[in-house]
Amino acid sequence: MAQLRQDHQRFIEQDTEILVFGREDAATFSGYWQKNNLPFVGISDPTLTVLKLYGQEVNLFKLGRIPAQVIIDKQGLARFAHYGHSASDIPLNEEILEVLKTMNNELVYL
Repeated sequence: MAQLRQDHQRFIEQDTEILVFGREDAATFSGYWQKNNLPFVGISDPTLTVLKLYGQEVNLFKLGRIPAQVIIDKQGLARFAHYGHSASDIPLNEEILEVLKTMNNELVYL
């Protein structure tokens, strides 16, 4: 999440809201957010409802949650998804920002 914090302003410039879901209880998750002064939205999901909806893998042999990044457009469509193979398998911000730039420059026909 430090990577996201580092480029938070660049995500804002792409008209993007970052939401991070975690399986921790609300008090633990909130404490982490406050301690690390994270500028984006964090949502506690201890029942894994949202995480399962978007297909995030939980693998106890790989120390818990496997990262998943999903970009959802303004029409509510998932336009990009990256499902990690390990806890450190996270796309660089540059990759995500390039996807956002391309997506935001496309004409949307309804």
